[in-house]
Amino acid sequence: MSIRQNYYRIDEDKQKVKERFPTNEPKYRRVLLKISGEALAGDAHRGLNFDVIGSVCDVVKQCVEAGVQVGIVVGGGNFWRGIKDGGDRMERTRADQMGMLATVINCLALADSLEQRGVEVRVQTAIEMTRIAEPYIRGRAIRHLEKGRVVIFGCGTGNPFFSTDTGAVLRAAEINADAILLAKNVDGVYSDDPAKNPDAVKFDEITYDEVLARHLMVMDSTATSLSMDNHIPIILFALKDPENILRVVMGEKIGTVVKEDK
Repeated sequence: MSIRQNYYRIDEDKQKVKERFPTNEPKYRRVLLKISGEALAGDAHRGLNFDVIGSVCDVVKQCVEAGVQVGIVVGGGNFWRGIKDGGDRMERTRADQMGMLATVINCLALADSLEQRGVEVRVQTAIEMTRIAEPYIRGRAIRHLEKGRVVIFGCGTGNPFFSTDTGAVLRAAEINADAILLAKNVDGVYSDDPAKNPDAVKFDEITYDEVLARHLMVMDSTATSLSMDNHIPIILFALKDPENILRVVMGEKIGTVVKEDK
């Protein structure tokens, strides 16, 4: 695609967003989007599904064109899930380090797909691997966001024993994100597992304290507590329809909002 064709495509995308949301400004100006690795694998649950990745990147591009600054943290469960895959056959620290490397594969796949769509993107990793990504530096990440670039954060926190959910909240706090967008395989937070209990009730809103007290699987308890301590709302929604990402940032009520007070 030529530079001129790319400019035309960007203008067309801007117009589409304006047509869908003619009177609305984005509710959130800077967001941290957390995507599970399994979501990028589609129905196969392993590896990469480039149709899924492409559909997610199409919507991320629309968010950028709407003026939203987007940071992304992606898991690595479509390749390796740390202790769950290593079990008692590996030392936990090394198993988690393998999981961190798995996230980088997904980061690069997302970055390439976004670049194909004319979106400027930078990958930053918590473990230095300077030939393929920038090291994570908070100030540099914020400058990239301010310039309209998508920043994809790899390797979680860079430490074993911490999930990529915790890494997402940590990065959200560091970049002063307005909200954490938690894209999962379920469409919200339920009182019980809806796959096992047909009477499970979906919450439109719920507090951090309730999530922790009821042991609801929004994020792990470390990530939820860190989000609560830093007053960052979490919006959990289904990634099955990637357009939900844009709907959330534009203020539509999608999924479940986890916050301090109802």
